[in-house]
Amino acid sequence: MLAILNKEIQSFFSSPIGYLVIGIFLVASGLFLFVFTGDYNILDNGFADIKPFFNLAPWIFIFLIPAISMKSFAEEKRQGTMEILFTKPIGLWQLITGKFLGAFILVSLAILPTLLYVLTIDQLGDPVGNFDLGATMGSYFGLLFLAACYTAIGIFSSSLSSNQIVAFIIAVFLCFLSYFAFEGLAGLGVIGNSSYGLEYLGLSYHYRSISRGVVDTRDLIYFMSIIVLFLKATQLKLKSIQQNS
Repeated sequence: MLAILNKEIQSFFSSPIGYLVIGIFLVASGLFLFVFTGDYNILDNGFADIKPFFNLAPWIFIFLIPAISMKSFAEEKRQGTMEILFTKPIGLWQLITGKFLGAFILVSLAILPTLLYVLTIDQLGDPVGNFDLGATMGSYFGLLFLAACYTAIGIFSSSLSSNQIVAFIIAVFLCFLSYFAFEGLAGLGVIGNSSYGLEYLGLSYHYRSISRGVVDTRDLIYFMSIIVLFLKATQLKLKSIQQNS
C-alpha cells in the first residue's frame, strides 16, 4: 500500500497537477471570501467570521476533488496497466486504499494553507481574537471528513470508466447528490413527516452538525460509513474487472 501511496503522491507533484489543485483552491476561495461581493465575502459581512469559507469549500470540492481522483483507475485502464497492477503482490483493498490516501493527502495539503484565513479573522476581530475557536476547529474536522467522502466517491467513479472526463462527470454528480439532494428533497417536503430522516442521509446535515464544534460519534460513524461504502464498491468493481481480464 505504501508503494502505491508514494507513487500517487509523486505523480501529483512530478507534474503541475498537485500545484494547480492547491493553487486553484486557494485562489478561488480567496476571491470569493475577500474580493467578489456576495454572501461569501467576509469583509461585506461586517464582522469577523470564518463561517463563509466553510459554506463555500464543499461546493469548490464538488468539482476539485473529482478532478484529482478521476485519473486514479481511469488512467490505468486507458494505458492498459490495470493488468500489471493485478499481478503485483498487493491486494485490491491495499491498492484502493493507497489510491484513496494519495488523493486525500493532496486535498489535505490544499486545506492546510487556509489556516491563514483563521489568522486573518483573528486580527480582524474586535477585540483581536474574538471568534469561536471551537466551531472553527470542528468545521476543519468536518471539512476533512467531507473531503474524504468526496475522495472515496471520486475513486469509485474512476473505477467505472477508462475515460477521465466521464469519471469526472460521474463523480461530480454523485458528490452533488450526496451533499445536496437529500436536503433539497427534505426541503420540498415530498415525503411529509419523514423529511428529517431524509435530510439525515445527506452529507450536508452531518457536515453542518460537526461544524458546530461538537464532535458527535453519530456524525463520525456516518462519514466513515460513506467512505467504506464507496471504497468497498470500488473493490467489487475492480474484482469484476480482474475476473474478466
